[in-house]
Amino acid sequence: MKSKTANTKLAISIRDVRAARKRIAGVINRTPLLSNDKLNSLLGAQVFVKAEPLQRTGSFKFRGAYNRISDIAPEDRKRGVVAYSSGNHAQGVALAAKLFGMKASIIMPKDTPKLKIENTKGYGATVILYDRYTENREAIGQEIAARTGAILVPPYDDRHVMAGQGTIGLEVAEELAARGLTADILVSCCGGGGLMAGISTAMHAMSPETKLYSAEPAGFDDTARSLKAKRHVANEAGPMSICDAIVTPTPGQLTFPINRSYLKGGLVVTDAEAAEAVAFAARELKLTVEPGGAVALAAILSKKVPVKGKIVVVIASGGNIDPAFHAAIMAAGGLPA
Repeated sequence: MKSKTANTKLAISIRDVRAARKRIAGVINRTPLLSNDKLNSLLGAQVFVKAEPLQRTGSFKFRGAYNRISDIAPEDRKRGVVAYSSGNHAQGVALAAKLFGMKASIIMPKDTPKLKIENTKGYGATVILYDRYTENREAIGQEIAARTGAILVPPYDDRHVMAGQGTIGLEVAEELAARGLTADILVSCCGGGGLMAGISTAMHAMSPETKLYSAEPAGFDDTARSLKAKRHVANEAGPMSICDAIVTPTPGQLTFPINRSYLKGGLVVTDAEAAEAVAFAARELKLTVEPGGAVALAAILSKKVPVKGKIVVVIASGGNIDPAFHAAIMAAGGLPA
């Protein structure tokens, strides 16, 4: 699903991603690329899973949050930061702010898994709960910023956030190259598109032959539909998903032009397929992955894209799942009844 954008100025470049790596080096975990014999045999492919649940705060979000907050001038840090998030960005911002000695106010949906709320508070942030179906988180964040002077740290539509997430792409390309390999396909989860935009920027520069795909839950497949339409398409109100980490209304204004430029297409999975991928990851990879973080794995396990004979990279983006829900998924081998 490539679009010719030679004359279009995109929000970030590979230079931004490399600069981000210098800022966050020594602070983030360089997460492993996991290989699993059963997964390879099952798909007839050589599959590598990038294990971001092993990142600090349990997801990739810490990369972008730390990169953004590190760019705040020392004299402005006393203002603090404010962010809105369904949980993973919240934790990333909270820890990054703590490391810089800054106050953080985080706006989170009332139905956010309790684990994510408690973890965010545990990093020292003040949590403000809102109703995602009747209230506007952006408006709440802007009001707090205007009233307190806090600096807003968006979850995806921000140059520094995208560049920080793109460091995953650098690690993937470099580690495969060290093994004498090049990825044929890379699949990553996609909410607002910041992770996908950052990774695609890095991979386009370092491994341009790799075909890139986003993965989303059904009902929240705005990126897949936007790629087909070649314009922003919003999700309809009403659907719900267990993939709470990546349920966004529409692709970002900054992220979508990048993803439209570099992605081959968008893949869509059901909640049942995501839950089955969560169970597979725990059972076979010994990796705890939340449903939103497992949609890329779900996409290849459910054969949404042909991978036989290919070298494939799957981004497992986060592992902040409620323990009781994870246990229920494991007991059922998928989506609990």
